[in-house]
Amino acid sequence: MQETVTAEPVPPPAPGAEQYLALDFANTAIALPGGQFLDLLGTPAAAQQWLVERGLAPADAGLREMCAAQLRSLRENIRALLASRVAGLPALPAALAAVNDALTRVPTAALLHWDEKNGPYRAAPHPTTQIVDHALATLAANTADLLTGPDAERLTACGSPPCSRYLLKHGRRHWCSTRCGDRARAARAYARRTGRETTD
Repeated sequence: MQETVTAEPVPPPAPGAEQYLALDFANTAIALPGGQFLDLLGTPAAAQQWLVERGLAPADAGLREMCAAQLRSLRENIRALLASRVAGLPALPAALAAVNDALTRVPTAALLHWDEKNGPYRAAPHPTTQIVDHALATLAANTADLLTGPDAERLTACGSPPCSRYLLKHGRRHWCSTRCGDRARAARAYARRTGRETTD
C-alpha cells in the first residue's frame, strides 16, 4: 500500500510540462522512493491551488471533494492514455471515453430551464461546476493536442523507478528531474559494484 505524504518537496516540472498542461496535470500523482506517494490533487484545497496557479480557476472557486475527485479521475484516464502511447499499445476505451466526455462537457450556451412559478428561463450550470468542467475540457483538449501532435514521439515515462512521471525526451535524457537522474545513476553504479548490472 502506498503511503501518502505531504511534507515531501514537489519536484520541478518535468521536461515538456511547461509546454503541455496535460503533462503537468498527469504528473500531479508522484510515486516516491520508499513506497511514498505525493498527490497534488489529494484534497479540494490542493486541487484548487493547482488550478489557480495555472489560471484554470479563480482563487475563490470553492472546490469541493466531488470536483477534486473528478480531476483525479480525469488524471488517471490521461495517465492511462499516456502509458498506452509510450508503450505503443491501443488506448483503453474507458480512458478515451473519459477524455472525450471532458472535451464535450462545457456548454456553449446557457441551458433552458423551467420554473413552476416564473416559467422558462436560461441559466448556466452551478458556477463551481462550470469552472471545473472548463478546467476538465481544457486539460482534455491539451491531452488530445499532445497525443496527436509532433511531440507525441518524444513522450516517455521517467526512467528512474519508482518515479511515475511523464516527460518529453530531449536528446538522450529520459529522467524527469536531476534527482531522478542522480538516483538512476547511483542505482547503476551500485549494481556494477555488486555485480548485478542492470540495463535501462
